[in-house]
Parts: sequence; structure tokens; C-alpha cells
Amino acid sequence: MGYFYLIIAIVGEVIGTISVKNSEGFSQPIHTILVVIGYVIAFYFMMLSMKTIPVAITYSIWSGIGITAIAVISALRFGEVPDFYAILGLLFIIVGIFILVSLSEMGKNIN
Repeated sequence: MGYFYLIIAIVGEVIGTISVKNSEGFSQPIHTILVVIGYVIAFYFMMLSMKTIPVAITYSIWSGIGITAIAVISALRFGEVPDFYAILGLLFIIVGIFILVSLSEMGKNIN
């Protein structure tokens, strides 16, 4: 269940972050409400995932996938296309998460 909760946390964080952009300085009530709801969902489900997944693993996956998802959505929705070095940086983040989860002892000891 930990990874299921983590997926929900990531979706909440992505919704909250995209809504920050759409809220136009919190002047758009619907998007402002989505910011609050998105982050409440994100932190609640991240907390639940930490019951079975170590903090470092949970947070690295949450932040890494969240950053990558936001970059892709921002490119598609807002035309904020990342340049070569931004894409390279995102790839380093993804590789780092893979190493942490798959190769480190911390990642191998998940219940």
C-alpha cells in the first residue's frame, strides 16, 4: 500500500503545484482551493506511505517524479519547454532515484 499512497501523494503535489501557477497570485478562488486540497492530499498520503517506505526513499521518489511531471506538464500546458541542460538535470534526478531505490541498501530493505 505504501507505493499506492505515494502515487496519490505525487498526484496531489502535481495538482497543487500546477494550481499555484493557475491561481495568479491566489486571486483565482477555484485554483487557490485546489492548491490547498492538492497539498493536503500530498502530505497526508506521503505520511501514510512513510509507514512502510523509508523517509529518504519516499521523499526522493515524491520530489523527483513530481519535478519531472511538473516539467512535462509545464511544457505542454504553459509552453515552458526545458532546454537541453534542464532535461539533462531531470535525467540525473531520475537516475539518482533509480540508484537509491534499486541499488542502495536503504532501497533493498523496504517492507
